[in-house]
Amino acid sequence: MIDLYTWPTPNGHKVHIMLEETGVDYRVIPVDINKGDQFEPDFLKISPNNKMPAITDPDGPDGAPISLFESGAILIYLAEKTGQFLPTEPRARYVVLQWLMFQMGGVGPMLGQAHHFRVYAKENIPYAIERYTNEATRLYRVVDRRLATSEWVGGPDYTIADMAIWPWMRSYERQGQQLEDYPNLARWWQVMADRPAVQRALEVLSEHSRAVAPTGEAWDNLFGAGQFKRS
Repeated sequence: MIDLYTWPTPNGHKVHIMLEETGVDYRVIPVDINKGDQFEPDFLKISPNNKMPAITDPDGPDGAPISLFESGAILIYLAEKTGQFLPTEPRARYVVLQWLMFQMGGVGPMLGQAHHFRVYAKENIPYAIERYTNEATRLYRVVDRRLATSEWVGGPDYTIADMAIWPWMRSYERQGQQLEDYPNLARWWQVMADRPAVQRALEVLSEHSRAVAPTGEAWDNLFGAGQFKRS
């Protein structure tokens, strides 16, 4: 059984979805990033960058235990372990991987900044809000154009690329976006939302989902000096 160290965030949901889709047995170990669990020494042994999600698998590729951090690496690992949601044919595989990297290098960081400056920042900084909202719009257009010619982001089949991107675009309104502006993306967005495995994945630790912006110690652990002092 895989141990999943996680919290209900977009990066956490990416791995929740994959585990639910593949049917792999897993145990949830909450990492409360508001309380600073990500800085605990035992967790840092698994995830030295103090970020969740992370996994440990007692049955690694060579039969020995393995631990992994970085959600994109975890998705690739689970795809290879189960033989699901990542093509084996080289050309198709690289198409999926490029869209996974697009999420890791663009969608996640930039939409995360849009979230931060539009919702979480203590100060209203118009330049930052405009910059990251505009970048969110650009990224939504990229995905919308892709989905005008492809049923799924990574090609004709549902893959880890879709699982990686959708959780970040789930909260489109917080990023200053409206789905009706992106008809192809909207079609895909709803198909994803309707998948039973996606719905189950969103229930993982859902009682801890943030309804309001964090304050006090939680804000400090997530965005303030606390994260740097303890890293």
